[in-house]
Amino acid sequence: MYDMATRRRALELHATGLTFSQVGRATGISRSAIRGWASGDVPSPRMTAECPVRHGRLDPDRPRADYSYLLGLYLGDGCISEGRRSVHALRIACGDAWPGLIDECARAVNAVMPHNKVQRVRAPGCTSVVSTSKHWPCLFPQHGRGPKHLRAIALMPWQQAIVDAHPWEFLRGLIHSDGCRITNWTVRTVGGVRKRYEYPRYFFTNTSTDIIRLFTDTLDAVGVRWKASKPRATGQVNISVARKESVALMDAHIGAKY
Repeated sequence: MYDMATRRRALELHATGLTFSQVGRATGISRSAIRGWASGDVPSPRMTAECPVRHGRLDPDRPRADYSYLLGLYLGDGCISEGRRSVHALRIACGDAWPGLIDECARAVNAVMPHNKVQRVRAPGCTSVVSTSKHWPCLFPQHGRGPKHLRAIALMPWQQAIVDAHPWEFLRGLIHSDGCRITNWTVRTVGGVRKRYEYPRYFFTNTSTDIIRLFTDTLDAVGVRWKASKPRATGQVNISVARKESVALMDAHIGAKY
């Protein structure tokens, strides 16, 4: 693949009146490639920008906290699909019941990839936040063929370092995608009087055992106590956070969707 400087130089030579063959002989570039560039097949600077993941770490200019949150969203409700010319589209599905979540997702995508457009694609009951780049698979190497629960999901060392530094943002992304905060209630008899008691709790549900483990490992790291239900017939595992002190921690850092 030729860099932008090489492509521009070839086009400048062609603009002086040289034929494609002459430019090719002068530069060593194939005539068909130069012809394609001249017809408009020249990537924009945005498309040829350096990869945001270099030398085993995220570009220092990319916000770590926003990336950690976006990673949680991607693992829960995100996917990456390849289009023309190796351009990939990141799509994160957000329920229309939580417009604040859609805004927060779009903000995080824009923060992590600031030079790429962020679009909102509506469908019945949900809105997908979409952005295209050649580098989304670099940012999310968990991308692959088929559903996430049918393949191994593991963080790269540089990703784990970011999650370790920003665990609450990662948990918040996972809860915003495949989790919720609800209010349970029960009735107890106290002094002969039946009283209704309400208490909040958090749930996270996923079919991938690897993603479940990433969630619970991060809960352990921040001191949140949790319980897991037995896998359902669908293969889904439900993680519950119900202890008062743990719910208070979650409320302080995550809160309900809005």
